[in-house]
Amino acid sequence: MDKKNSAGNETAEEGSPFWKRKRLDQMSRPEWESLCDGCGRCCLLKLEDADTGDIDYTDIACRLLDLGSCKCGDYKNRKRRVPDCVVLTAAKINDLHWMPSTCAYRLIHEGKDLAWWHPLVSGDPDTVHQAGISVRNRVVPEERGDDPEDRIVTWPV
Repeated sequence: MDKKNSAGNETAEEGSPFWKRKRLDQMSRPEWESLCDGCGRCCLLKLEDADTGDIDYTDIACRLLDLGSCKCGDYKNRKRRVPDCVVLTAAKINDLHWMPSTCAYRLIHEGKDLAWWHPLVSGDPDTVHQAGISVRNRVVPEERGDDPEDRIVTWPV
């Protein structure tokens, strides 16, 4: 039986991968967590224009981001350690317009499929890095103290 995903689009048959047949709000915790491709793009510092609401990405990584693995160094306690960290939920995804266009959560919400380099598709967690999607070797650590306005980039979106 076909179901509708969070964008209201028809999803695939029962034999398809879970991300093609479930809405984000129907996924188990392990399924939800496996959607993260490990790119680290959501962990970049962002600047919001107070007048327009436009978001600029910087190449400054959150202090918890491991720059080699592109994973959070303290995922369980991230919100406590970084109070402005956004804990992504299915209910919030529609309001997070700053999420990169390559983000699996955003793609699934929009009724789109995952890219070939996503670890769930490729079977290899390194393809996100090999494809040049991740922030590996492209960012500086927050603790370096750079002025975010001097570090605005265009590549994350």
